[in-house]
Amino acid sequence: MSIVVKAASSLALLTCLAFPAHGADESLTPVIDMLEMLDAGTLDIQVIQDWHTVDGPVATRQKIINISVGHVWADQDYRIPVRMVVPLTGKATGFHLTGGHGLRDFQRDMRVNGVDRILLEGGVGLVHTMVQTLAQSDQKQLGKEMDDKFIETLNPRYSIQYWGWPATLMRSITAAYAETEHFAKGRIAMSGGSKNGATPSAVLIQDPRTTAVHASVSPIWDSPLRMCDEEAWAGLRAFNQRYVDGITKDTGKGGPERLLRHPFLGGTFGPIYNRRALAAGHSWGDLQKTAELVADHVFVTRNLKQLKTRNVDMFFHPGTHDFVCFDVAWGGRHHPKMPVYLECNAGHGQKPHPTAEKGQANKSAFLISHFFADAPDMPATPTISYQHTGDRITVTVSFPPDEPSESGRIWWIYNRGIDGSAAYLREHFPDEQWSDMQWDEARKVWTAEIELKKGVSHIDFFSNHRRTLTYKSAKYPTYVSSPYTRIQLTRS
Repeated sequence: MSIVVKAASSLALLTCLAFPAHGADESLTPVIDMLEMLDAGTLDIQVIQDWHTVDGPVATRQKIINISVGHVWADQDYRIPVRMVVPLTGKATGFHLTGGHGLRDFQRDMRVNGVDRILLEGGVGLVHTMVQTLAQSDQKQLGKEMDDKFIETLNPRYSIQYWGWPATLMRSITAAYAETEHFAKGRIAMSGGSKNGATPSAVLIQDPRTTAVHASVSPIWDSPLRMCDEEAWAGLRAFNQRYVDGITKDTGKGGPERLLRHPFLGGTFGPIYNRRALAAGHSWGDLQKTAELVADHVFVTRNLKQLKTRNVDMFFHPGTHDFVCFDVAWGGRHHPKMPVYLECNAGHGQKPHPTAEKGQANKSAFLISHFFADAPDMPATPTISYQHTGDRITVTVSFPPDEPSESGRIWWIYNRGIDGSAAYLREHFPDEQWSDMQWDEARKVWTAEIELKKGVSHIDFFSNHRRTLTYKSAKYPTYVSSPYTRIQLTRS
């Protein structure tokens, strides 16, 4: 399979992304070429387990295959397993696509439970694949070679996160739709967290066959750190150094200095490659060019117009303290309409706030709402406003008139560290800094009053609101957040 740039598709959404590599000997190569992704003739399918019936809470037909995603470079194939699950009779119309599976998962049949059962009973299929590090798919050496080649050239075609993982999901779609006796074309929703939240977001942008994403602890927007803004990075380094210099308590192995070398905080769309790229001879200008090149293809907020035209559904769980989605303050300010649920103090390896919601069913409700016309819609994103008077802030949260909510709860934190910083991760919303909001029946709004501490420079706050959705007598508690808000109280 050639990796040279092909002629542009006549379909606007099926264009390929060409990258002028920084290495002198590199030629133009495509990152995601949709013509390549759609070519079922190059899947080179190896059948691991052909279609067979699997009994369980709901009987299904399942098939497991191994396919070629594509050639990273000449004669170097990248392959992944795919499982397809359809109802016992008839075709599946569309499917729920997930990549958070390991090799062992493909050595046994899937037993269907939870929302997957509801989808299958409603005629929606399931497609599983592997969006994991290449070491986890027995391709460790290829993973190292790709990583080294990416640092050498800054060509995203060699990046597992910019090319390999999105291509994995796209080729899995092509493989499923090649099974014309078992799949009819329909909606394709994706879900997952971390790399399996980031990758579906990128695929939603680039592959017009996809229609929805529910993503957790993964990037959403193009904040300055992600775009390799040199000034923003200088400010981050200075802030972190001041923070680390002030730490007196034991921080474990490596001491406080290890907080300056976090592998994710500040990364464009995943782990930070800035340090290695600069050490390899690239400039900040090169890093900015790479970030600008990939931004339109990975950040949903840079694609809102085309995503709205396609009528896609999106819902995000960024976490308030996640090292991958490390910029909720920037996002709340610049993209207040993004549909998000912020679990307080949540993120990779974090312990949620003691008053965080229990039993939320956002993903199940989201998938049911997306696939079934008779299901209720997910809750709308509310607006938030505030009034600062003396030592108090009055917060008001409102929903559209036809979108009632059942509850309101607010959390706040003083002097939180800047986005992407060690302090951002380590300083949690205090256990006592929360309250249930009051419903103002006359104004149809939720309100709360926060008493300010003396001497604080800024305050961050957000609220969560429950709306219980019912589908076929089952109830699904859903929660949506108001935009994360930061108020400067004194001059910086």
